[in-house]
Amino acid sequence: MKTCFDALIVGAGPAGSSAAILLAQAGWSVALLEKQVFPRRKVCGECVAASNLPLLNALGIGSELMDLAGPELHRTAVMRGAQVVVADLPPAPHPQYAWGRALGREVLDTLLLERARAVGAEIFQPWTVQKIDDTSGVHQCTVRDSASGRLAAFRAPVVILAHGSWEPLPEDRTVQRSTRNGSELLAFKANFEGAALAPGLLPILLFNGGYGGMVLADNGLTTLACCVRADRLKALRSAAPSHSAGEVIEAMLKRECQGVDLALKGAVRHGAWMASGPLAPGVRLQSNETVFRIGNAAGEAHPIIGEGMSMALQSAGLLCQKLVQAGLPNDPTVGAKSQRALREDYAAQWRRTFVPRMRLARAFAHLAMHPATSAGLMMLLTRWPSLMTQGATWAGKINCAVNAASIAELARSAQDNSTRGRSPRVTQCTKSLLGERP
Repeated sequence: MKTCFDALIVGAGPAGSSAAILLAQAGWSVALLEKQVFPRRKVCGECVAASNLPLLNALGIGSELMDLAGPELHRTAVMRGAQVVVADLPPAPHPQYAWGRALGREVLDTLLLERARAVGAEIFQPWTVQKIDDTSGVHQCTVRDSASGRLAAFRAPVVILAHGSWEPLPEDRTVQRSTRNGSELLAFKANFEGAALAPGLLPILLFNGGYGGMVLADNGLTTLACCVRADRLKALRSAAPSHSAGEVIEAMLKRECQGVDLALKGAVRHGAWMASGPLAPGVRLQSNETVFRIGNAAGEAHPIIGEGMSMALQSAGLLCQKLVQAGLPNDPTVGAKSQRALREDYAAQWRRTFVPRMRLARAFAHLAMHPATSAGLMMLLTRWPSLMTQGATWAGKINCAVNAASIAELARSAQDNSTRGRSPRVTQCTKSLLGERP
């Protein structure tokens, strides 16, 4: 089994698989580790903003996504109690990809993972990373085969963390457990067949102690997802002790958002309610690390604005552009000595791109979760519904952090590599760094 690579990527969600595709297409030898077996259901709102569609096309899954995804999303709504305010979503400037779509994570993640495999990334699944050590610019990663339990040591000059915020590395878990309290947010999701949600409508749900959303995705399934404060969930379960958490959440959403009740009349839940959390919105980039971070491993916004997928895909694009343009892994000087400067450059651009969205999401979430402020927000939106359209623009729904010219170049690179049938191998530089003979 090969254990030396140009890059090791931890996590095969949208961020990790996208990074694996981009680096493999550029000729890198890539190992992609994922702890879960695909296809997998995941707690997620499942919206793919229009800003991401050109990038997904460049990654090589554009046609499949467009064939499988739900209808184009043209309108948004905010629902609270019996109130509903509807507004148009802004179209993206791309002539082919003006409107967002929704696609189940079990489908999207599998499409991206299989594309990574097709362009030459080596997939290790289900494998988990136990420990990462850095010595003189070379990372040694202790990994475990979840099926057999055997351990192995992988080596790579570049390590990219792309694991979810709910799936930290072992050394991070104790910190997470020690900080839990009643104000933390827990996430829930269920799919429904036969729901009456209007195609192309993307509602945001406001209720005491949380927020949520609905969307019509692939296979005619409507996704209902929400985030609830732990203390509110505890109160709901105390009032209905014989019911599961998912059941009390569903009943509460129908009771407190008339739009949900109307949409689910006659609908049948497809599978069980899923739960995860707690959410940990905030920036996770760290200046003292020797690894790179993308997706939720880099930072997480409140999901009320639905930008988690955008931050995953676009952060992968930003980082991989910088890695390839810097000469990694073909230039040993860059590979051994300048990763810190590259990390700082990437972190600065990441913050410029995503921190404004995170601040907007935090403000919106805090207004949504409290009855007095959410009532005031509904009054404001009722008077000026165009604020919802403008808010979608501020949230990044139509503009991609990876510019159009770069996306076009990625697409050409993908086509060239597909034509040549490239199979990446460990570069001469990496072999030198790892102490191997070229």
